[in-house]
Amino acid sequence: MMRFVALLLALGLLMASCNRTPAPLDPASAQAVKVQLNILRDTVAARWSEMQLSDDGKQRATKQLLRELSGLPGTDRAALARLQYANDRLPARRYTQQSMADSDLIDAYDTAQDSLLRAVYGLVPVPTAPTVEATPVLMLTGQIQEADAELVGFRSRYDQAAMRFNNYLQLHQDDIRQLGGKYTSLQPLPLFTLQN
Repeated sequence: MMRFVALLLALGLLMASCNRTPAPLDPASAQAVKVQLNILRDTVAARWSEMQLSDDGKQRATKQLLRELSGLPGTDRAALARLQYANDRLPARRYTQQSMADSDLIDAYDTAQDSLLRAVYGLVPVPTAPTVEATPVLMLTGQIQEADAELVGFRSRYDQAAMRFNNYLQLHQDDIRQLGGKYTSLQPLPLFTLQN
């Protein structure tokens, strides 16, 4: 019986020690500033990555759509080749997280992509009957249009994350300076939203 009581006591102490919650970080501490900065940077990076992956998918779908169009009778192969060349060049024209501070780069990229997509859509045959089944051409066109429509949302979510990061940098300048190292070189991020 004593062993059983001792075992229960030991088990109770073990469980009590396992259920301890860690001491909360002091929000003014250097460790808390580092943690918060890392969370904010990771969030910005995730939003940027989501947007880039969507854009990459749109370009792959456009490439596949052009391939599908080349198999249709009466398609202008020279026009398809020009459009494929333009689609292949888009990734090199795309702005980066830093270069987007120059809004002309964003505008140039958007204009190039919009012009390309309008030309591609012009080659997509219009279904002759309302009950036409979804062909690969129509499915790919729908995927591209859907991804294109999501762009504003991706940019908005990126801007929200970048604004939180920028605001944190501004509010905690002194704390960040004291961290030293890579933290002292952190700069506010450019936004898609034009600033007054």
